[in-house]
Amino acid sequence: MARRALKKDEVDVVQWLRELPKVELHLHLEGTILPDTLLELSQRHDAEPLTAEAARELYVYENFLGFMDSFKAVSSRLKGPEDYELITYNMVRELAAQGIVHAEVYISFGIIYYWKRSEVEPYVEAIERGRVRAEKEFGTTIFWLIDAVRHFGAEEGSKVFRKAAELRKKYPSIVGIGIGGDEARGSADLFRDAYAEAKEAGLRLTAHAGETLGPDSIWAAINIGAERLGHALSAQHDGELIDVLAKKQIPLELNVTSNIRTGCCKSFEEHPVKQYFDSGLMVTINSDDPPMFGSNLLEEYVLVQKQYGFTLDQMRELAANAVEASFLQPERKVALLQRVEQYGW
Repeated sequence: MARRALKKDEVDVVQWLRELPKVELHLHLEGTILPDTLLELSQRHDAEPLTAEAARELYVYENFLGFMDSFKAVSSRLKGPEDYELITYNMVRELAAQGIVHAEVYISFGIIYYWKRSEVEPYVEAIERGRVRAEKEFGTTIFWLIDAVRHFGAEEGSKVFRKAAELRKKYPSIVGIGIGGDEARGSADLFRDAYAEAKEAGLRLTAHAGETLGPDSIWAAINIGAERLGHALSAQHDGELIDVLAKKQIPLELNVTSNIRTGCCKSFEEHPVKQYFDSGLMVTINSDDPPMFGSNLLEEYVLVQKQYGFTLDQMRELAANAVEASFLQPERKVALLQRVEQYGW
């Protein structure tokens, strides 16, 4: 018997989306620090701890560069490994409350190497303690993607990726790498050899591309072997690129609210998420840096469903896309895809 299409007036949409098994593919650990956690970190480290109002003000900015400054101001309160353990545990707790069953989360080794002038091992040990404890308590699983800040250059990126490959032998939860940061200061082409080396070491490849620059940035990321693309906002301006993305089914980690809040997209009406979906692209919905943008993954699902008129069956398809695009083992993918397919039926 064919499945009857779900109608929004027959269900509580927010609750339905909350309970829909979801996977998050584009989330930055350092960008998950909630204001309450920031206050706790400030109490630990600041000679004059932040007030609640001052903490909230750090999340306010006007454009992409302002966001980068806010991100740095918040993450600068991460001093020692115990702080990373705290934010990891809190992140998993928040994910589980939204109905997220698995997340693949970026960690910026660049922040540790270059801002803290420290080796990463104690921090990774602490992050893993937080992950293991939280997974046992809340059930949401986590994989790590090690992010190189692209404007630090290809040589430093290679250092980050080699460390990721080394640590992966001890921590199988480290599954892949990526390049974030300012696209204009670090073309993906510069990282071709580093990506080839990472792939040879068994790491999966992602890249932020087309967030602040045009389609050429996305082409460059594809050409160095990126398996998933973060943002890909500017692909809409290149018909040939849209055709390639559709044909190859390269997963897109879309971040709608993030793109609006940073000013990379002028309005929700201009965001291409529905255009991409209707064009047959492999669209996934993600939150990027939830407290920085005021929208977690559940809220993103609610937003895109309401704003762009996705049916509930299409929301299920978006959830399935994220499972399929994940770096999970095949047997776990199959099990999660079955859960998504059978949900609400």
